[in-house]
Amino acid sequence: MQEPTLVIIKPDGLVKSLTGNILTKLSDSHLVIVAAKMKTVSRDLAEAHYGQLHDKPFFEEIVRYLMGESHTKRTMALVYYGEDAIQRVRKICGATNPEEADPATIRGAYGRITTKGVYENVIHASSNKVDAEREIKLWFEPDEILIDNLYPTKDTTKSYKTRAWV
Repeated sequence: MQEPTLVIIKPDGLVKSLTGNILTKLSDSHLVIVAAKMKTVSRDLAEAHYGQLHDKPFFEEIVRYLMGESHTKRTMALVYYGEDAIQRVRKICGATNPEEADPATIRGAYGRITTKGVYENVIHASSNKVDAEREIKLWFEPDEILIDNLYPTKDTTKSYKTRAWV
């Protein structure tokens, strides 16, 4: 089944200049990138992204990690699309715990566990269809995704201040 999945190259992946290596490994999935952007992660976005972990003792640490407080304040967010995208990407990423991940996977090759016990696993990948939809909607607006009607949308008018090129 054709499906989307969210992938985030986390701040530690960017600060270690692993973006090219990670994208090369992900290209083995033969999926299509339908959205991509660099993003500074606000506290609100980080807390919403990890909302299901709010009651965990490590919640504050992973929020600060995604915000880039120990590395760089940038992430790269991508939406991959294709047949069984979620499982294909997760297989390439490897186990969440870098010490348990196969060394041939992204997390096995580039991840680490800090002395505070935080998994710096350089990448996030949606774990299921429900999470993929929730996460994609957090990170991207409908017009930023190169597939029409990925999820139901409505036409709306937004009024806000923005910067423009001079």
